[in-house]
Amino acid sequence: MTLQPGDLLVITRPAGPQAGTYQLSAAAFTDFLSPPPVLGITGLLWSSVRSAADNSWQAICWSPELRLYACVANSGSGNRVMTSSDGIRWTAGPAATDQNWVALCWAAALGLFVAVSDSGTGQRVMTSPDGRSWTLRQTPADNNWTSICWAPELGLLVAVASTGTGNRVMTSPDGVTWTAGPAAAEQEWRSTCWAPQLGLLVAVSSNGIGQRVMTSSDGRTWTMRTAAAANSWTAICWAAELGLLVAVSSSGRGNRVMTSPDGISWSTRSSAADNAWTSLCWSPQRELLVAVSSSGTGTRIMTSSDGLNWTVRSSPADLGWRSLCWSHQRRQFAAVSNSGAGSRVRVSP
Repeated sequence: MTLQPGDLLVITRPAGPQAGTYQLSAAAFTDFLSPPPVLGITGLLWSSVRSAADNSWQAICWSPELRLYACVANSGSGNRVMTSSDGIRWTAGPAATDQNWVALCWAAALGLFVAVSDSGTGQRVMTSPDGRSWTLRQTPADNNWTSICWAPELGLLVAVASTGTGNRVMTSPDGVTWTAGPAAAEQEWRSTCWAPQLGLLVAVSSNGIGQRVMTSSDGRTWTMRTAAAANSWTAICWAAELGLLVAVSSSGRGNRVMTSPDGISWSTRSSAADNAWTSLCWSPQRELLVAVSSSGTGTRIMTSSDGLNWTVRSSPADLGWRSLCWSHQRRQFAAVSNSGAGSRVRVSP
């Protein structure tokens, strides 16, 4: 359950001075806490959850149509996928093959989970209609594919890579047949997302001179954009209700967040901590951005309601958090880690 500001907490003092039962609003209760929590918003309090296996979990996503979480890993034997309908109880299952699966998305119109790998020969994509049975797909290049997204308005899956010559983007209309194409530059592209209101695909890179962003209106022709800082940008998402693209970085001093209203002009924002931020997502229902990191002591989560001002939140464990997603049906954030003993999943609330 997530507290709302107007909720009433019942406090009972069974004996002693001023014994009795009292009511205190949740908003008043937060005045006693430091730092104060953000009421009405998940992403503040996290619970440890037992993972199905101690694999190096790299990516998680939610399928609204299946009401299912799916995760992929780049380690494990015969169990590099795990699924859950509630984020609490997880079941391990085999990937199509034991490759280094590093990124995952859900393509609703296709009814498919689609994952990409940075290892394997000729088949670095796998698809699944249910998160449990997976099929390898032929890929046009054996690149280190790092990120994938679905652009419903284009009817296109788009993946980006950190290696390759003239072919660091690949696209598919169905998840089965893939076509390689050039990125705007031969850089280490780490993350991509679709911003429907802008009609743009946007990708960020961890290297390059100044221009560490590229955009495309069709997934095939890409244009370089100047990043707000020459940081190692690792993840990007679109927050529709804010009208903002938001990216996070694993390097930089006090500026490991950047935002843009159009994908072209970018501004740095003060990050809540100089951690290696690895993933972020937007919850429209909670009006909250949440980012996770793989470094930091007790500070591996940060949140923002506007993308501009960020606050560190207490992390439940200092694990290597790799990926994060939001389930609007469960009103829940879920994150996965590549380290930890037995509990490589966290959920909030």
